[in-house]
Amino acid sequence: MEWRDQGILLTVRRHGETAAILDVFTQGHGRHAGVVRGGASRRIAPILQPGAQLDLLWRARLQDHIGSYQVEPIRSRAAAALSDRLMLAGLNAVTSLLAFSLPEREVHAGLYQRTEQLLDLLTRSDVWPLAYLNWEIALLEDLGFGLDLGCCAVTGATQGLEYVSPKSGRAVSAQGAGDWAERLLPLPPVLRGEGPAPDEEVAAGLRTTGHFIENHLAPALGHKPAPQARARFVQTFNRRF
Repeated sequence: MEWRDQGILLTVRRHGETAAILDVFTQGHGRHAGVVRGGASRRIAPILQPGAQLDLLWRARLQDHIGSYQVEPIRSRAAAALSDRLMLAGLNAVTSLLAFSLPEREVHAGLYQRTEQLLDLLTRSDVWPLAYLNWEIALLEDLGFGLDLGCCAVTGATQGLEYVSPKSGRAVSAQGAGDWAERLLPLPPVLRGEGPAPDEEVAAGLRTTGHFIENHLAPALGHKPAPQARARFVQTFNRRF
């Protein structure tokens, strides 16, 4: 069995004395693991950093075997993030969430493209937080937990939408919320793709997407807690204002 693809490195685990097991998000083969012989060596280990874009050749005797990778670096992203604490935290949040949530060997080509575009913006700290928020929305959508923000779940109105139901993920207007407003999640305009994106609105949007990651997505994966890397990114971002 053999295939060739590009992928984004998510995690690296040492295997024996000199090898490493890579978990890579690929466009055509989903999240896929493989062993790299000599992956723990001084020559190869420096290029095997989470977020790296790799050219991959995977081989195995049988399809269900873990198989082995031959890797060639295309570009490193860790170096671009190291000089900015927020970008480094964001890179770790992305790779950790993907490793946490994606089923093995299940193709998510659209999400892969969104992820590659997001990581290529790591040098743009001015636009990256909003791009990250939109990526989390896409992640939830792709995994079956998408938000429905088109109209109010109570009245059907398309205007005056201010909240999100923490149970259904549907938008709720101020009129429809009534006495339940305090129990609902915020729906800032930026979450619907409207207007500018001040940091306070992005933070409110991350509070909402975070609820669905922690209380809907994570339980569906077997009650595993969501990665702490995401919480660290949000904390780092919130310190900006």
